[in-house]
Amino acid sequence: MQEGWTLKSQMVATTPVRCSGGPGEDEHERQGDGGLATVEAKPKLKMPPLYKVVMLNDDFTPMEFVIEVLMKFFHMDMEKASQIMLAVHTQGRAVCGVFTRDVAETKAALVVDFARENQHPLMCNVEVAE
Repeated sequence: MQEGWTLKSQMVATTPVRCSGGPGEDEHERQGDGGLATVEAKPKLKMPPLYKVVMLNDDFTPMEFVIEVLMKFFHMDMEKASQIMLAVHTQGRAVCGVFTRDVAETKAALVVDFARENQHPLMCNVEVAE
């Protein structure tokens, strides 16, 4: 690295600004930078919208299977999975997690596919998180 240079850990967009007038203008021209200075413009990042994966109750899927699904696909421990399973059972539905759209849709599809492979009618919906 050249002396006077620093390494930045994030990329920053720069906008060229023309320097005009002033006693140092000829000096800039001699240095070959065309009299340009740069001003850092930090990008404005917006959080992506979030979506809920909602598990729906049915009268056929065993509670133990629901707990297994919650542990396997949503990485819950036994206690948390049991709480969510009881909420699904008593309230008819419960939120399993909140994710970006692609992740939420993938998790819901994986749960439904896994349930079908095991001959259970378990369903999950994806809804916009508020």
